[in-house]
Amino acid sequence: MMDDFMMRAALAGIGVAFAAAPLGCFVVWRRMAYFGDATAHAAILGVALSLAFSMSIFVGTVVVALLMALVVSVLSGRGYAMDTLLGVLAHSAIAFGLVAVSFLSGVRIDLMAYLFGDILAVSRGDLAVIWAGAMLVVALIGWRWSALLTATLNEDLAYASGINPKREQLALTFALAITVAVAIKVVGVLLIAAMLIIPAAAARPLSRTPEGMALTAGLIGVLSAIIGLRAAYVFDTPAGPSIVCVAALTFLIASVFKTFRQQS
Repeated sequence: MMDDFMMRAALAGIGVAFAAAPLGCFVVWRRMAYFGDATAHAAILGVALSLAFSMSIFVGTVVVALLMALVVSVLSGRGYAMDTLLGVLAHSAIAFGLVAVSFLSGVRIDLMAYLFGDILAVSRGDLAVIWAGAMLVVALIGWRWSALLTATLNEDLAYASGINPKREQLALTFALAITVAVAIKVVGVLLIAAMLIIPAAAARPLSRTPEGMALTAGLIGVLSAIIGLRAAYVFDTPAGPSIVCVAALTFLIASVFKTFRQQS
């Protein structure tokens, strides 16, 4: 029995790592850390609306995440600094989500599981959703990889190459919404952005090419999930935060490696 639920947890963590790795690279390259955080925080509102209307939490989370991105796009050119706008929306979304949850009558909800994840409670159905979402994200990023890279490097170059940067931004936003939806069960709302950013940031000094960085980030994410789960089991610590702690230690090691390489 224990082997069974640990295996499901490991597969769930690996699935999230596969989805977050290439997407996290673009989040780092585009300096979209706040955007990823805001989208993740909006997930709680998506959970509340899903429970209120008796629909799939995955669908509700994706819809709210996409609406968050649309609001950001509309308001970004209206005189607001992007970091200020994202800070307001991120904290507002999670506050409204928590208030909405309190109004749900007859529905029992474990907020801690949604805030920090409950990877050990992942069912086979959850596993299917996680891997289907992860494969969709990987396929989408792989399909748009060259166009996304060009739009990330230089918008003028993208236009000259016949690429619409706004369309690529929309594809990236859609992938981010799906990743948030599948990761909420594994690491929770408060740690999703960490799994997007930390493996990619750790992979940056260890890689020479964008493709190499995405692969290295995926490897770091997978190892963080496996080692973090093992550490949680041995030391009786929360699984989601333990996974993020391992990723953070990897980032520290990569940073030290980068420093030594620059000095040599």
